[in-house]
Amino acid sequence: MNTRTEHDLLGDMEIQAQAWYGIQTQRALDNFDITGVPISHFPELINALAMVKAAAAAANREIGALSVAKADAIIAACNDIIDGKLHDQFVVDLIQGGAGTSTNMNANEVIANLALEKLGHDKGQYQHLHPNDDVNRSQSTNDAYPTAVCVGVQFAARPLIDAIQNLNRALSAKALEFADVVKMGRTQLQDAVPMTLGQEFEAFSVNLGEDIDRINEACTLLCEVNLGGTAIGTGINAHPRYRALAVRRLAEISGLPMVSATHLVEATSDMGAFVFFSGILKRFAVKLGKMCNDLRLLSSGPRTGLGEIQLPAMQPGSSIMPGKVNPVIPEAVNQTVYQVIASDLAVTLAAEAGQLQLNAMEPLIVYNLLNSMKMLGSACRMLETRCISGITANREQCARHVDNSIGIITALVPHIGYSNSSRIASIALNTGSTVRELVIAEGLLDEAQLDRLLSPQSMLAPQAEVS
Repeated sequence: MNTRTEHDLLGDMEIQAQAWYGIQTQRALDNFDITGVPISHFPELINALAMVKAAAAAANREIGALSVAKADAIIAACNDIIDGKLHDQFVVDLIQGGAGTSTNMNANEVIANLALEKLGHDKGQYQHLHPNDDVNRSQSTNDAYPTAVCVGVQFAARPLIDAIQNLNRALSAKALEFADVVKMGRTQLQDAVPMTLGQEFEAFSVNLGEDIDRINEACTLLCEVNLGGTAIGTGINAHPRYRALAVRRLAEISGLPMVSATHLVEATSDMGAFVFFSGILKRFAVKLGKMCNDLRLLSSGPRTGLGEIQLPAMQPGSSIMPGKVNPVIPEAVNQTVYQVIASDLAVTLAAEAGQLQLNAMEPLIVYNLLNSMKMLGSACRMLETRCISGITANREQCARHVDNSIGIITALVPHIGYSNSSRIASIALNTGSTVRELVIAEGLLDEAQLDRLLSPQSMLAPQAEVS
């Protein structure tokens, strides 16, 4: 195997000649094999890193900290990466010691070697353009890495929001389709009062749709970054004009309204925006899981359960029980939800573990945020296309449940009184007679009155008429 020799603080090391990364990345590869998930698994993060490095190079060029030739080569290399080139060279594990230094150096080395090629030099000839001296000029891992995370998380939120919107539209379509299907509502798994299946699905849609705005709001907090603060927020080794120039360039490159944090020392150690964002993801996951619980209950049976809806059959459900079909799509979503909830706890603990001027646990925060969004987006797309869009209503079963339920007695309370209603409900429950039969038998209301009071129009919305 052809190699090249590189040197760092700890000595010399042989690097694969064809590798675009360098010695510090190789040391991280040797040290950290935790998740088996390289940072390239999340292209949004790689693109964000390249954008931060391009913005820094442009700012350094403007203040004279980098020559035009070096800055232009770095920016061109970053643009190639943003276009998708060499993502496979971002190889370090998401979980790593060093507060993200390995990720930052992986980016610095790949960009440096790509820029060297553009300047007509071979990989590793860092005397012409150096990963630390040039690509990392005016930066520290402690401001470049969290800034890239803020940008990358916002990029990763976009496909998640798209997936939620598509799922929301599918639920809204079902709400319209089922608008005329009268069924029983339930509280505490007991009969409550009538509603329509359309109202139930509309509630699902509204409930999930709310969190699109919440995710967008959480993204606004990530627009405030500590770029220019360097090591601990004091801005050591950066020109006084660098901070504003770099953030402005980053906003232009990313298309995001990035601004500089008001207090860089505070911003360098604070993980509050990430905790907030993770909490929003958990909130959405909890809602999504509750809806999937409801779908499994509503489709239970199909003959000995509620059986009010039928989920599309995706695969045989048992290796021993012929004919059994399981609600595998909602089940998979529920498992996704549990993982996201667990990830939120990991983010919380990692954020709390920060010490003094830095949080060394930030890689764990990054891994869990990006992984949660990826999983939730995939789960939403799966649920929309392989479950919600194919749900059908069991209209006859819904009607039977309404006819046989004592819950409809609630609609008669204003007309025959609570005491009479309670007594009728008790008799119906003990004898198996219907509410309608008992009310007519006792002469409390006639059939025409019952038809009107127990019609969907009367039971499914507020009514002005009260006896």
